[in-house]
Amino acid sequence: MTFEHLTNRARSFIGAHGVRADAGPVVEELRQPWLDHGVPAAVVDRMAAYQRRWGGLVLPPSPVYDGGPKQLCADLPDNSHAEGWSFEAGPQRTALPYGFWIGPSGEFAIDGDHWAPLHASIEGWVEALALAHHAASWARQITKVTGEDVDAIDLTGFEPVPEVRGLADTWWRGPDSLIAVHTGEAVALSWPRGRTAWIYSGLDNWGLHGGVPDDD
Repeated sequence: MTFEHLTNRARSFIGAHGVRADAGPVVEELRQPWLDHGVPAAVVDRMAAYQRRWGGLVLPPSPVYDGGPKQLCADLPDNSHAEGWSFEAGPQRTALPYGFWIGPSGEFAIDGDHWAPLHASIEGWVEALALAHHAASWARQITKVTGEDVDAIDLTGFEPVPEVRGLADTWWRGPDSLIAVHTGEAVALSWPRGRTAWIYSGLDNWGLHGGVPDDD
């Protein structure tokens, strides 16, 4: 696997904590049946590329979305989403009212009652996992905020963390804190109380960046 589009922090995270398991269905073996059922060749090509790079990768669980996908694995192309052709990004770790998907523009999303893109790419999801693991390891205090209290978080002096490619989920970096704001379940399930934020405070410069340059 090559991860040239990830930060050093994320690559180190995968190297230290990632495991390559059975990659699941071989996309090329299923190509013709999918084509016969009307799946566009370009979609199967996207699935094959995803599987070559990410297929079988098992990472530590996320603190939200019940841990995220059990492993990354392309499967089940689907065009029932209004956004266009998508495919499953990997199976759930636990029973959830939504699945994990790669959307038509490459976004990493969950799909419940509504389509909710979390990050603009699977790389963004992996970067967010790596950052959560890093921040939890270095923070002096971790605070969880839910529901309406998320709106009261003061982000003055904070800047978005670009590498996570945030959409419904965003990360913010301040003078001595990192804040992760997760709104995917609120969007996907029409559940405002599902908003969650994690505040990692008491961080020094290494804790804030973990080897990622300030201008990344």
